[in-house]
Amino acid sequence: MTDIKLAVLIDGDNIPSANVKEMMEEIAKYGNPTIKRIYGDWTKPNLNKWKSLLLENAITPIQQYGYTTGKNATDSAMIIDAMDILYSEKVDGFCLVSSDSDFTRLATRLREAGMKVYGIGEKKTPNPFIVACDKFIYIEILKNQSEDDDTLETTKKSTESKNTHDKITNKEIRFIATTIDDVADDDGWAFLGDVGSLLQKKQPNFDARNYGFQKLTPLIKSIKNFEIERREDSRGHKKLIYVKIKENKSKGKKR
Repeated sequence: MTDIKLAVLIDGDNIPSANVKEMMEEIAKYGNPTIKRIYGDWTKPNLNKWKSLLLENAITPIQQYGYTTGKNATDSAMIIDAMDILYSEKVDGFCLVSSDSDFTRLATRLREAGMKVYGIGEKKTPNPFIVACDKFIYIEILKNQSEDDDTLETTKKSTESKNTHDKITNKEIRFIATTIDDVADDDGWAFLGDVGSLLQKKQPNFDARNYGFQKLTPLIKSIKNFEIERREDSRGHKKLIYVKIKENKSKGKKR
């Protein structure tokens, strides 16, 4: 996965400068960011906070003047650059960093061309842009993660129950259960890796970290509707994790 070459394009007008380090570390999980550019009008004072971070993170600033009031020239420059990079065939995927729905069509077009597309933005990001990406990560997750790292002396349990995280709802539990059903064998067991992949395809912004868990396994364990089973692979080395929907004993069927 990390051999994938990524072009990271950041909408400087639309993304806060805080947690840039955490953002770049997150991107490195999905590939090698060989192109890193940020777009904005650098003559404006609102981008001053970014300037000190660019050298530290080897991000190239692209100057884009606002030619017309009410029109976002930054978006246009970023879209044109993305298409130029696409046709150059120098990368395998893109990371679009913005909370702006104007990049929905760009994400769709890049995926049509066979590119992997990751999105990063705030929770206010409109859903059309989120679902146009293969995976979408909320900046707030990275902020919470950074805060957790700064307070490692607290217990893991108390860290995972912080009120800064969303609470998993019955709707989301049903979503997970339906996905388990989709890939389960005749006995109702599903390989957790397949479940995680399908959850991501169905809902690109689904992330265990939204609910205070670093991985999907502890999230599943925390939900009483499911049971976990660890199995050895055919060589007896690797532990494979399977999940099943618990039966409703009073009715004799799955919830």
